[in-house]
Order: sequence, then C-alpha cells, then structure tokens
Amino acid sequence: MHRHSLTALILFLALLLPALAQAYDVLVLESRRDRAYDEVLRGFRTPRRFTERVVILTDYAEADIVRIVREDRPRMVLAMGDAALAASRKIRQVPIIAVMSLGIRDRRNALPNLAGIDMFAPPEHYLELFQEMKKRRVGVILNPAKCGWYLRRAQQMAHRYGIKLVVRETPNPRDTLDRLTSLKGEVDALWMLPDTTAVTRETAEAYFVFSQEEQVPVVAFAGAYLTLGAAAAVEIDRTELGKQAAEMAAKALSGTDTAELAIVSPNGVSLKTNPSVLKRLGVVFGLMDTNLRISRE
Repeated sequence: MHRHSLTALILFLALLLPALAQAYDVLVLESRRDRAYDEVLRGFRTPRRFTERVVILTDYAEADIVRIVREDRPRMVLAMGDAALAASRKIRQVPIIAVMSLGIRDRRNALPNLAGIDMFAPPEHYLELFQEMKKRRVGVILNPAKCGWYLRRAQQMAHRYGIKLVVRETPNPRDTLDRLTSLKGEVDALWMLPDTTAVTRETAEAYFVFSQEEQVPVVAFAGAYLTLGAAAAVEIDRTELGKQAAEMAAKALSGTDTAELAIVSPNGVSLKTNPSVLKRLGVVFGLMDTNLRISRE
C-alpha cells in the first residue's frame, strides 16, 4: 500500500512539474506579449514540433533566465525581440537563435553561441523596386555603427540596377532632420532602413513631410509606415521567419555549430504598397519578382 502511494505521488509530481521530469527542446523567450511574436511562433511550430516552454519577460518583475536554463535544461533558446536577446546574454551552455531583434549583429561577437535571422530584407528586393520605379538617386540615412554592414552590401549591388545611393550618416537621432534637409534636390526616392538612430518615433514623420515637399516616394521596411505616407514597404513575412528559425533550430539541435549557422537574412518578404501615394507621385510599376508578393493597403 505504501509503495503504491509513493508511486502515485511521483507520477503526480512529474505531471505537475514537467520541467523537473525531463529537459525540453526549446526555451522560447518573448520580450513582451505581441501579435507579431505570435505570428513568428506559429511559423516556428509549423514545419516540426519541438517540446518547448514559453516565457514572456513582461509577465515577471524580474526573470532569471540563467537560472531557468540551469534548472530546466532546455537544449536551446529562441530569443524573440531585443529584450529577450539581452536577457540571454549570460547564457553560454546552449545555442541561442535570435529573431525579431535589431541588435542581433551587435551582440554576435560577445555571444559565440548566438545565431539567428536579422530584420533586414535582402537589399536586392529594394534595389529592384527602385529600378522598377525608375528612381536612380536613392537617399539613405543611417548610423554606420548599426547598419554599415548592410549599406556595404547594398552599395556592392546598386550599380547592377543602375542605382546611386546618396548616403547621409547620422550618429545621433537629433541630426536626422538636418541630414534630410541636405538631400533636397539630390534624390528621386528615400529608403528607410530599420535603423533605430535614423528612424525614431520623433523623426519618422519628417521622412513623409520630405516626400510631400520633394515629390519623391519613401520605401519603408514595415507596412505600418504606409498609413503615414510611405509609397511602398518591403516587409518581412513573420510566419516565414518562424519557419526559417525552425530550420535553424533543427540544425542546432542536431549538433550544427552556431558559428556555421551564423546571422542570416530573412527568406520570406512581401511588398506592400499605398496606391493613393503612388498615384499622387505618378509612380507606376509591375510585379518585379514572383517570390515577392504584392498587397495593396
């Protein structure tokens, strides 16, 4: 009788505390509750099912991620967002796959176990779009410390599309307005990069004021800017991003070194347009790439 009671107690504790019963595959860290993260996670779960635990950082006053990893023994961490990546900075014993983070490349050198997918659509999608729009002089404002690597990639490709990138560097958000003013009469279009120095809540509107005054289209990196006045946006497909992260996770779990996985660009992107802005600016173009889906806002 005593033995049966002990067995029942052990089974109850195993069901109540699954993390103590066995390690799981993936500790999913979300910076906050966000529908965008839900879309990524839906894609992550589509191609294959990993055993997982989800921790949302804003649900805790202070989450000790190192302790969770030590006690739960997950085989890897999926960090979603900059806060989640920052919370993972002291984890060394398991691979970290980071997504939805603008700071992923900044932390690469400090975290040798880090791999992931950045927030920059391949530059050829933008360059092909500018070519189709017949815009040859494209203004770019950026902080080279954050996006210099991406600019170099774009510059290496730009000549193939007949595009000249007119670059203005801004190490401080306060300088962005002056950099915009210096582009007057110099460009046929503006390219907004996901650069948290050049594009902030305070400066974003200035790009669209410039667009109206100079009659040049703004091409942004997120569909949310279409309602503010962007002519088009090359946006990352978050579900596809999750699927891509799942493939990286599968490789990491099979023993592939994170150095080999590296930091890569997102595979899935879609082109969204604002027809009223395009019409006002007299911009006409067709579907350039069958892999780049067009939707009209």
